[in-house]
Amino acid sequence: MRHLLPSLILVALMAMLMLRGYVHSEILADHRVQPEAVTDKVPQKILDGGPVIDTRDGRTTSLDVKDHDLVLTFDDGPDPTWTPKVLDVLKAHHAHAVFFVTGTNASRYPELIRRMVREGHEVGLHTFNHPDLSYQSQKRIDWELSQSQLALAGAAGIRTSLFRPPYSSFADAMDNKSWPVTQYIGTRGYITVVNNTDSEDWQKPGVDEIIRRATPKGGKGAIVLMHDSGGDRHQTVQALDRFLPQLQGQGYVFENLTEALGAPSAHTPVTGTDLWKGEAWIFLVSASDEITDGLVVALAVIGVLVFTRFGLMLVLSAVHARRVRRRDFRWGAAPVTEPVSVLVPAYNEAKCIENTVRSLMASEHPVEVLVIDDGSSDGTALIVEGLDLPNVRVVRQHNAGKPAALNRGLANARYELIVMMDGDTVFEPATVRELVQPFADPAVGAVAGNAKVGNRDSLIGAWQHIEYVMGFNLDRRMYDMLRCMPTIPGAVGAFRRSALERVGGMSDDTLAEDTDITMAMHRDGWRVVYAERARAWTEAPESVQQLWSQRYRWSYGTMQAIWKHRRALIERGPSGRFGRVGLPLVSLFMVLAPLLAPLIDVFLLYGVVFGPTQRTIGAWLGVLTVQAICAAYAFRLDRERMTHLISLPLQQILYRQLMYVVLLQSWITALTGGRLRWQKLRRTGVVEAPGSIPRQRARSGDDRRPVG
Repeated sequence: MRHLLPSLILVALMAMLMLRGYVHSEILADHRVQPEAVTDKVPQKILDGGPVIDTRDGRTTSLDVKDHDLVLTFDDGPDPTWTPKVLDVLKAHHAHAVFFVTGTNASRYPELIRRMVREGHEVGLHTFNHPDLSYQSQKRIDWELSQSQLALAGAAGIRTSLFRPPYSSFADAMDNKSWPVTQYIGTRGYITVVNNTDSEDWQKPGVDEIIRRATPKGGKGAIVLMHDSGGDRHQTVQALDRFLPQLQGQGYVFENLTEALGAPSAHTPVTGTDLWKGEAWIFLVSASDEITDGLVVALAVIGVLVFTRFGLMLVLSAVHARRVRRRDFRWGAAPVTEPVSVLVPAYNEAKCIENTVRSLMASEHPVEVLVIDDGSSDGTALIVEGLDLPNVRVVRQHNAGKPAALNRGLANARYELIVMMDGDTVFEPATVRELVQPFADPAVGAVAGNAKVGNRDSLIGAWQHIEYVMGFNLDRRMYDMLRCMPTIPGAVGAFRRSALERVGGMSDDTLAEDTDITMAMHRDGWRVVYAERARAWTEAPESVQQLWSQRYRWSYGTMQAIWKHRRALIERGPSGRFGRVGLPLVSLFMVLAPLLAPLIDVFLLYGVVFGPTQRTIGAWLGVLTVQAICAAYAFRLDRERMTHLISLPLQQILYRQLMYVVLLQSWITALTGGRLRWQKLRRTGVVEAPGSIPRQRARSGDDRRPVG
């Protein structure tokens, strides 16, 4: 289910966009117009005949309406604004008309088709999305006709035998390009209707001019061309309101075409399977429009959230950096010099643990190191004991998970200040000292350090490096200023022992024990801060499979933690403040916004393929520029080399999509009641700390898996 649902959601979303694009003439639309051609292959009686052309069953017949009969025809509708106004005027003056509708508009506004039929008007086809049929194959013509009939069937339960070609005018304008189309239309059972009186209302020449052009000479009958769609039609409506009573006073009758010709109605009821297909089509079009409109609103919301987050990060990070980097800045009256207990939970960390422990032994701050071996089967504990280092102890336990290992270490720790780190992480000599200085402020209960990617030489490592510097550490500066830090990284964090004991220690209720304990600290009234100089170098996943496993656990664990602490929303005091400030921000920026962010890429792909391509690419480049500015600022704050940002565009195209799918799967796991077990990542032990900045040790053998 976790794999099937994301695939189905993606397919459904793309299908809705494609359907909407087709109905809105963004896909498969052809706007070419054939220039005039010679007329030598058109029968003279057609050129000299009336505006109704019947080529059914091999006939070549043209018809006209009798004197004082006027057939008003309206093209290109229905339109949600102007068609109802036209219908109101016709109803007020007891007149009928013929509406030549496009299938696209009939599909989108079926209620107007139903009203036309209900009020006695006739409906004809004007193709589905208005192409010049002289450019089209017979297969495309059949498609245009059948899709339009499907829309009529779904909208009003009818089909029609009337057809008007797009870009047509008088019968004498028929040429060698359009005549074969008219002949073929007849073989499909349609009567072709052009006009012999053109109001030219589309030019908006003024109400008086429209009336003049629409009035036939000498009391003759006519088929009058007007439009109820395609732009502002207020002049058409005003002219119609004067035109109808004026000509009715002269003895003219406004009838449907079949009424004027004395023929049976052009409408035929549709029943059975054809009716069901039409109704299903109208439902799907309506659903695609409504859902897509909703997605556009969601996209706008996401855009606002994203840019708000960028703005907050830039402003608050600058304020944070300025505050903590002032020469006179102090966390308290005196620096923290008391010894610290460093807890290192380890499960099968044989390749990493020596680097980790030796980096701690180089610490500039007095430490005791407790390596809690959580039932390792690779000799992790023996490696640590074999180092025979002072102030390093090994605590063994049966495999019980990371939270249990940390609690076991806490029970064996000697000191009040507790530093926690992962077994695949190395510290710089100054890391512990910098990490515990905020405890000079008695209100501080926990400190988040600056986690960095140590193995950044691969492309996937470089992408994670950008994410750590920009997405995590810049965020932490912002959350520090807002006093709602969501997560103390497991790779580098510090706690007051008394604060941990007050909240019950590390919990195994979630898969993100670091997020869980951080939220518990906030709810207990402790301040959680960020120490930018407390740098730790961790080994990031080196394959897509490992990265997927890690982020899947993080995403799902974060959701679990949010749900676990949901009561903070209604509580008072520090818990209520975090619940009404921290939880909404974390939910918006870490769960909801990333979940909806793929819409940006879906619409981007749609815009690039189907247009407007230039504006779409420009918008994407604009967003990328803003992200690059934020990333460059984050790198500057962390004093990182800018060269790694070369891969930022590719990260946005590939890496971000993977994170979207991971988050979506986490949502599905949560909604379907699934349970995710702890997943141990395969380590290579490539990160070392020989000096002030860890190096990356060369790999050997098959330690490294290919990216992907």
